Amino acid sequence: MKKKNGSGMSSIVKVIARVMVGFMMLFAGYFILLGDEVPGGGFPAGVMLALAYILITLAYGREFVEKKLPGVTASKLTDVGVLIFLFMGILGLYFSGTFLDNFLKNKDWWFFSSGTIIINDVAVALTVGMSLYLIFLALAIFGRVVCEGTLCRDLGREPGEEK
Repeated sequence: MKKKNGSGMSSIVKVIARVMVGFMMLFAGYFILLGDEVPGGGFPAGVMLALAYILITLAYGREFVEKKLPGVTASKLTDVGVLIFLFMGILGLYFSGTFLDNFLKNKDWWFFSSGTIIINDVAVALTVGMSLYLIFLALAIFGRVVCEGTLCRDLGREPGEEK
């Protein structure tokens, strides 16, 4: 069966991937919102974010995803996550004398009862998610560039052959 646009997988895989990505993003949001009350938080949310983009990349092809989220933008989002985390740490140092101190803690609000933890979880999720996605992109690009000679035969392809 020949593909129409030459990239990605069959339409069945694309539809299933699109449905799964919605649930994965919802699950990542769940981890961020409840990360201060239950185990979880920024790191598993970031992993779910990265897996969602990786799934779409595998289903639709790298070109499709890079139109929506170019590697440069993902790199900038990683930097934004680190800067948010650093900024919250410096604000904690300024307001209470301890780096990353929870200076917004308030028991009166249910949603923001954790104070700065939810903001830190968002920062960690951005950093981890985009970093893992960039690692995946780098490995995908590296795999295409290195496929020369014997290494390519070890991977089951002939030199110069596209997947």
